This record gives sequence, structure tokens and C-alpha cells, in this order.
Amino acid sequence: MIDQITNVLVGVNKELAVVVLAALPISELRGAIPLGIAMGFSPLKTYVLAFSGNMIPVLPLLLLFRPISEKLRHFRVFEKFFSWLFERTRRKASVVERFEALGLILFVAIPLPVTGAWTGCVAATLFKIRLRYAFLAVMAGVTIAGLIVTGLTLAGKEMLFSAG
Repeated sequence: MIDQITNVLVGVNKELAVVVLAALPISELRGAIPLGIAMGFSPLKTYVLAFSGNMIPVLPLLLLFRPISEKLRHFRVFEKFFSWLFERTRRKASVVERFEALGLILFVAIPLPVTGAWTGCVAATLFKIRLRYAFLAVMAGVTIAGLIVTGLTLAGKEMLFSAG
């Protein structure tokens, strides 16, 4: 599905494709930065587009996740989903539970599956980290993750071109 969305967006506007891919759960920066570099954008332009896109959903998630999930939990299918999501997040985000905002920075900064801004916002909500601290922690984590992914992408690109 992400590939289909990306293909449509690349045909419309390449910058928009990077921003939207970064804003989506799962792909986030890990998908957007390699896409931007592959499309020939400079590392700085790619980083700024991906960072901006990844931050778009953060404030709405932090503000709205709890009230929306509480309302939806009245329905059986959503109760199962949110129970699964919260339990999974609780298991994966023990560093957040232990170190709160600092742990949230580390959790979001590690560019691995299920450790990005989206899951970080769920963890911040789950562990009741105050909005101001949660937002700044997620932003710091996204900043660090973006730098790591950009560096790894450039290193991988360099290795590909030097090997060929």
C-alpha cells in the first residue's frame, strides 16, 4: 500500500511524496529519506522534507489519541485493537516507562521498525508524559533518527556506487 501511495505521489510532486511518506506510520523517516536521496534531492533538502513530514501527525496524535481511543473502545473491535496496541507498545517502550521524556527521545531516535514518532506518541499517551515534554522529546527523537537514517542512506549509496 505504501508503494502505491508513493508511486502516485511521485508522479504528482516528488517533494510531496517525501513529506507524505514521512508522515505515514510504518514508513516515517526510514522510508522517506532513502526515497528523497534516490530521487536526487540533496541530503539537506531530503532531511528537511522528511523531518517536516514526520512531525505533521505528532501534535494531533498527542492531543487526540487518548480521547479518540477512549471513545472507540466502547466498540468491541476497537477495544481489541487498542488493547493489543497498548500492550505491544508497553512491551516495546519499557525505556519510555522507565526514563519518561528522555526514554521517549531514545525510543523515537532508534530508527528501527515500531520505534518512530507514531509509536512514540502512543507511548507518551500510555505513560502520561505531559504534552510539552512529549512533543519536545518526539521532536528530538525525530531529529536524531533523521540524522542516523540520512547518514546510513548516504553510506549505503556510497558503498553501492563504489562497488559498481
